[in-house]
Amino acid sequence: MPADPTLLEPTDTFARRHIGPNQRETKAMLALLGFESVEALAEATVPAAIRCDTPLVLSNLPQRPQGEFELIERLSKIAAKNMVLRSCIGMGYSDVIVPPVIQRNILENPGWYTQYTPYQAEISQGRLEALLNFQTVIADLTGLPLAGSSLLDEATAAAEAMAMCLAIGRGKKRGFFAATSCHPQTLGVVRTRANSMGITLHEGDISEIDFDGQGLCGVLVQYPTTDGRIENYRALAEQVHAAGAKLVVAADLLALTLLEPPGEFGADIAIGSAQRFGIPMGFGGPHAGYLSTHDAHARKLPGRLVGVSVDAHGDPAYRLAIQTREQHIRRDKATSNICTAQVLLAIMAGMYAVWHGPDGLRRIARRVHAFTAVLAAGLTKLGCEFGDGPFFDTLRITPGGRSADDVLAAAREGGINLRDYRDGTVGVSLDETTNHDDIERILTAFGAAEVDIDHLAAAADPTFTGATPRTSEFLTHPVFHRHHSEHEMLRYLHRLETRDLSLNTSMIPLGSCTMKLNATSEMIPISWPTFNRIHPYAPESQTGGYRTLLEQLEIWLAEITGLPAVSLQPNAGSQGEYAGLLAIRRYHEAQGEGGREICLIPVSAHGTNAASAVIAGFRCIAVACDEAGNVDIDDLRAKAAEHRDRLGALMITYPSTHGVFEEAVQEVCRCIHENGGQVYMDGANMNAQVGLTSPAMIGADVCHLNLHKTFAIPHGGGGPGMGPIVAAKHLKPYLPGDPIDGEGAVSAAAFGSASILPISWVYIAAMGAEGLTQATQYAVLNANYMAHRLQDDYDILFTGPIGVEDIAKRMMDFGFHAPTMSWPVAGTLMIEPTESEPKQELDRLCDALIAIRNEIREIEAGKLDRDDNPLKHAPHTAGEIAREDWAHPYSRAQAAFPTAWVLAHKYWPPVGRIDNAFGDRNLICSCPPLEELTG
Repeated sequence: MPADPTLLEPTDTFARRHIGPNQRETKAMLALLGFESVEALAEATVPAAIRCDTPLVLSNLPQRPQGEFELIERLSKIAAKNMVLRSCIGMGYSDVIVPPVIQRNILENPGWYTQYTPYQAEISQGRLEALLNFQTVIADLTGLPLAGSSLLDEATAAAEAMAMCLAIGRGKKRGFFAATSCHPQTLGVVRTRANSMGITLHEGDISEIDFDGQGLCGVLVQYPTTDGRIENYRALAEQVHAAGAKLVVAADLLALTLLEPPGEFGADIAIGSAQRFGIPMGFGGPHAGYLSTHDAHARKLPGRLVGVSVDAHGDPAYRLAIQTREQHIRRDKATSNICTAQVLLAIMAGMYAVWHGPDGLRRIARRVHAFTAVLAAGLTKLGCEFGDGPFFDTLRITPGGRSADDVLAAAREGGINLRDYRDGTVGVSLDETTNHDDIERILTAFGAAEVDIDHLAAAADPTFTGATPRTSEFLTHPVFHRHHSEHEMLRYLHRLETRDLSLNTSMIPLGSCTMKLNATSEMIPISWPTFNRIHPYAPESQTGGYRTLLEQLEIWLAEITGLPAVSLQPNAGSQGEYAGLLAIRRYHEAQGEGGREICLIPVSAHGTNAASAVIAGFRCIAVACDEAGNVDIDDLRAKAAEHRDRLGALMITYPSTHGVFEEAVQEVCRCIHENGGQVYMDGANMNAQVGLTSPAMIGADVCHLNLHKTFAIPHGGGGPGMGPIVAAKHLKPYLPGDPIDGEGAVSAAAFGSASILPISWVYIAAMGAEGLTQATQYAVLNANYMAHRLQDDYDILFTGPIGVEDIAKRMMDFGFHAPTMSWPVAGTLMIEPTESEPKQELDRLCDALIAIRNEIREIEAGKLDRDDNPLKHAPHTAGEIAREDWAHPYSRAQAAFPTAWVLAHKYWPPVGRIDNAFGDRNLICSCPPLEELTG
């Protein structure tokens, strides 16, 4: 053995690459703060009562450090346990061809996937344009003019549409009808939401609707139905409207290229999934759900909406419209608890439409339908029955001469999964990957001795007899006609990418958002077919790799948090909040205490907390905070005692939204438990806990974890995220159940957005228990170092002519994204550097903030004009700097190159400061004609 055993360790270990400061920088930063080690700083930061007594230990990880190479090899062996069969199961999930130019330049490109939600619109113009493309696709195909920028999945979109119908009717009618011809997982999620919101859900065939007796606010139907039938809903729409209700249509986007769009036959809301527009199935997600409606319902629309406005120079610019950050404003009265959704996937789906254009989409749809017609002709010859109505890509078949079980088994033997309806019928759904061989294998499974595809094609009827075809044009904007060569598409994607500021440009110091490194090795597995081509309802025998990975991840999350029950189903932080609160509600109901419907929420809480509590069936009561942001213990005790018999829960963020470890947190939790309630901990700031303390130690009963924060899944410009929940043992029976066979489902798939969970698996496995603890210690170090450097310059709130928005926009001139603005305290900036930033980058940001503070001092001293200064006119664009008519009293150099290091690498904001009010007064939320933008 060598004298130094570390010589045999891998040279590509991960933790030292993930953590930013090196040993020399660490020593200098600690010296400035007066500490000998990161351990000593952490001990001084975390209250002794909740500090871990023993080091974090994680099961099934080697004791020695692992290299990234061997870890990826280990994961590839796990992934190989998944069986990739041709999926013809359907249920809203289709195999797809991801255009390689989109896969490489969006999905696998950190310039796109490391972006944050586009709240700072001036440095988010690329993804905002891409989202406007997506909105245009949805609006055009559904025939409804107003589409949001994505929802979490189709089932969640249906639940949101139901809540929207209730809101449009002002809650006067609390009945909702869902047709049993909808996808079963959609019905499962809608049941959960209806129960928690006090909506009476009726399910059945549409012929069973009782418009007089059911008090309906809305009706949900599937188009085509889950078993493939194309129904004509025009008469139904008239009946629904006559009853004062709204018609919600869950529609297949590819089918809508050939079929009459919902808006044209009377739908009020269209919902669905954009998955088959170039997004892999991924064992359930992530996929971009969609919702479109009429302009009149704009302020009831859930999620985010991209609109067009103008900047300070009168040039067109994109921004988030109307609902931006509305949960922080309206809290328990917000239209939805969805904060962000599936932006990266919506961008991919929109670009799929840009790449193919309307003609290409129609060609794909016609090919899929033609193969289905060929299959139908072959099944007819075999004596199978599947009805005589029109279909698009799906058939529900009663086999002739073979049992359903025999057909299903024979198909699996031939490498194809079909759908088992559990009643003797079999489902087949085709897609853009279908080929001649697939049809032959399917027909062989049904008993064909030999198959002549050409002969069947000659006998097939590719028309939609009995269905109403589409006659209206769609995707007429030039963007859907220009980029059909790969060079042009590549350059278009790159142009948009350069208009955004991402982590590959500079740090994004958003407080409570944890914009840490999204390492390349973590991202590699999401492109593997063994992960991304698995149907969420594939037989369990084919998903052994996923089962192994998910079980291990659940164990690790339980060990990190101290809470043993885990659900990976919630596919966003907001859904994690909702699922955790639902578990508490269901627990109280099981104890015979269903009246415990009061939820106490500190006034400093994240805005989605109150919105989630409301949709989970709670009534919110605010708890005061002191000047330091801590929960006011006296106010908490008084309100807990006042509502003792009805107290259901407390929602608390830890560390607090002010970034402080509250000393009295265990006392807070005891107070709630003594009064019969449960404690929900918001895991937004979990990055400061891992390895140092845990939700269980502070006294929480349930907690959601933002895997897109603490555990390295990228933000994707506003999604995807994952918000799994961990809970105490007594809450385990009340976690989300299977969407089809269980209770309490909150997402369309049992494991939510499963295909991005390998990212967190790699992060945890690569860091190991020691590395995760070090990451937390360095996150604390970096935050305290920045606080120390800025303490002489940012120790007061500004009440003069300069506000936090001016500072935020001025930071763009320095090449930085702004910190979190005016939350949780108005007029403040909240910074979270994370452990991944090196000292050099921390210093650059501090230098920028100090330089801006000095500019403010010059304004205060009268050296710079109060109204015409670099902050008030920030950000400065290249076009503005290049103009001959520079009219400001400060120089072009001060405007655009305020420090020497900006000269070395200048990020140019593509637009000037955006006029938000103009955009809301003139709401344009799809690709407008060019003359409207320039006129």
